[in-house]
Amino acid sequence: MSQFRNPNPDPALHRNIPVWNAEGWFYEDFEVGHRIRSIRRTISEGESMQFNALVLDMHPYVADEIFAKEDGAFGRRIVAGALVFSMGLGLVATNCVHSFSYGYDRLRFIRPVFIGDTIYTIRTNLEKAPKYPTMGLARASYEVFKNQGELVLYCEHLLTVTYRNPEAYFPAAAGNKQV
Repeated sequence: MSQFRNPNPDPALHRNIPVWNAEGWFYEDFEVGHRIRSIRRTISEGESMQFNALVLDMHPYVADEIFAKEDGAFGRRIVAGALVFSMGLGLVATNCVHSFSYGYDRLRFIRPVFIGDTIYTIRTNLEKAPKYPTMGLARASYEVFKNQGELVLYCEHLLTVTYRNPEAYFPAAAGNKQV
């Protein structure tokens, strides 16, 4: 007799198990003013260089220690802003199955982030407004901080979010499933 026990042997039933880190909120549930804070995460040299190689960003500020020390404005290498953006937003990603990214506004790299810095993010729900027959538009700010609370990045994320009750926003479009 095998010591291995498979508690989920039927793949047809796997759909009934909740997806980890997924949320099912709708436009009506989006609370203006609601905030969440992420866990902290330290950015390593390996992650920084792997990202640089992946996106072909070998700018001397992010990839050349000698240049950064001798000729750079900060005296050491910085982490690519695109990596700080990606990690910062990823730290508070909620994976709502009823929302879709519409874009980003007001993206600013406020202070440099260095290899070995620890970042965390605060997301604040800013506003929402009806937009399409089946989806509204929501806006949330993302503030990425390093170490003990120094703001390094700010942006606003625009999301289209499915209505739970579309007829409340577009009565003439009730039953219309097009965006």
